[in-house]
Amino acid sequence: MFGGFRFVYSIAAMTSNENWVTVAQLSELGEGEIKGVEVGDKQIALYNVGGEIHATDNICTHAFALLSDGWLDGDVIECPLHAGRFEVRTGKALGPPVEQDIKVFPVRVSGSDIQVNIG
Repeated sequence: MFGGFRFVYSIAAMTSNENWVTVAQLSELGEGEIKGVEVGDKQIALYNVGGEIHATDNICTHAFALLSDGWLDGDVIECPLHAGRFEVRTGKALGPPVEQDIKVFPVRVSGSDIQVNIG
C-alpha cells in the first residue's frame, strides 16, 4: 500500500521499461473515479477501485462510446451508450449487449506518476 493506494503489477511487464508511459498523476484520480487518457492512438480508461489503479481500453467493444463517460460501480464500469458492463480488473464482458471483453493494461506507479504499459 502506498499513500492509500494498492497497485497490481504484471510480472512480465515489470521486466521491460520500454513501453511504460506516464498517463496521469495519483492526485488526478480519487477513489471511485474514472479518467480517460490518450497515448498515441490508444484511448485508455483509468479507474481507482478501492485504492487500486486499473487501466483498460476506453472504447466499448459493443459500440463506439467512451467508458470514461460511464458509471463505475465497485469494479464494474457501465458504458454510457447501451449500459454494457465490464469488470475493470480483468476486462471481462458481463453480458448483453456486450459480448467481447476489453483489453486491460498493466499499471504501475513511479513516485506520483501513474504509468501504463502499452506493450
